Amino acid sequence: MARMGARALMILGTASHVGKSLLTAAIGRILADEGKRVAPFKAQNMSLNSAATPDGLEIGRAQALQAEACRVSARAEMNPILIKPSSDTGAQIVVLGRVWGQVSAADYHQRRVEELFPIVLDSYRKLAGEYDTILIEGAGSPAEINLKEHDIVNMRMAQAANAACLLVGDIDRGGVFASLLGTMELLEPSERSLVRGFVVNKFRGDPSLLRPGIAMIEDRISLRCAGVVPFLHDPGLDEEDGVALEDRRTVARTWRGLATQDGPDRPLRIGVVAFPHLANFTDFDALAMEPSVALAFVERAEDAASADLVILPGSKQTLDDLDWLRNRGFDRAIAELRRRRAGIIGICGGMQMLGRVIEDPDGAENNGEPRSALGLGLLPIATALHTSKVTHQVSGVLQMPGIFGGLMTERSFQGYEIHLGETISYYRCPESSEG
Repeated sequence: MARMGARALMILGTASHVGKSLLTAAIGRILADEGKRVAPFKAQNMSLNSAATPDGLEIGRAQALQAEACRVSARAEMNPILIKPSSDTGAQIVVLGRVWGQVSAADYHQRRVEELFPIVLDSYRKLAGEYDTILIEGAGSPAEINLKEHDIVNMRMAQAANAACLLVGDIDRGGVFASLLGTMELLEPSERSLVRGFVVNKFRGDPSLLRPGIAMIEDRISLRCAGVVPFLHDPGLDEEDGVALEDRRTVARTWRGLATQDGPDRPLRIGVVAFPHLANFTDFDALAMEPSVALAFVERAEDAASADLVILPGSKQTLDDLDWLRNRGFDRAIAELRRRRAGIIGICGGMQMLGRVIEDPDGAENNGEPRSALGLGLLPIATALHTSKVTHQVSGVLQMPGIFGGLMTERSFQGYEIHLGETISYYRCPESSEG
């Protein structure tokens, strides 16, 4: 197919979490610093980590990060379809930044995806008409043969944009050469012709030990290695999806050992409750990088009990995660934390859980069936969930109290709102039997 305006470079991966998003951002910054007009694009993203664009639309957080790397404003066209899973078999679909509907996985892949692909192509054409280069990110692997018929984010998109493709493999988890070879073998000849090279990502150790393997795989798949990227420890950039969270949860095992440590030099123990539908866990990256903080995503109430501060984060399924919280005994752990005057913070859905009641009269989180539940009763608020979503960026000024009643230097900040709930406050919250 003829090229649609801009030059297109596509970053494919042998699997999820091989580093596609970060490499796309890095290439974008390099091209932008060379004076190129460059923009990111991902046809379809599946993630609970999202961002608000300047015009109040919702896209994947990875594409927002990539836009920043490219030194351009994030736009809905950069991620026209965002899939936000609500269960193992269903998801909320966001199209061009707005909620499009709730669908089952089977219905989406068998029918809806073809309905939406023209929107994907229109979005790409708009960007291609405005920029010199479009950096397209694939999703997962382009060789998922059971899903390939309706895969619009990998090779079909590459062919539509006539993109030159780089295939990225992750050597840190092992099997990088097998995954590169297997991926290329499962592509059709017309698809293989678009792949111009491969990248070995997350390498640790002596590069000379890698050279024989690279030479052999170059010969087997008839592609040149475009580069070997070293393993980057905590680059401090937003992760795309929950695959990265699995690694972060393992921090809790080390974090448990800190429970017996005391003294003025020990780190502040902060536990973020790892809800099954935890949304935007990247909000905590900056906090985790503080040298005086030991932050962990905790799934066990006993881990939260040893925290100095517990945070209830945002949730895609607030009422379901509130049930999970109670079933895991976190409600009792939080009540004990309150008794000993430890810190308790709620963000978005987590804040709603700390209130008196959460109502879902339209079944926004329950397939149209009304539902409600008592909250933990620690805040004088009540929340009603609605089908329309609030999505916008916010900014403000932080004033911290100084000595002798004065104010420290003002600091400006930027943030965002993405939520279904409307929360109202009361002057007084009646006692809750749940707290």
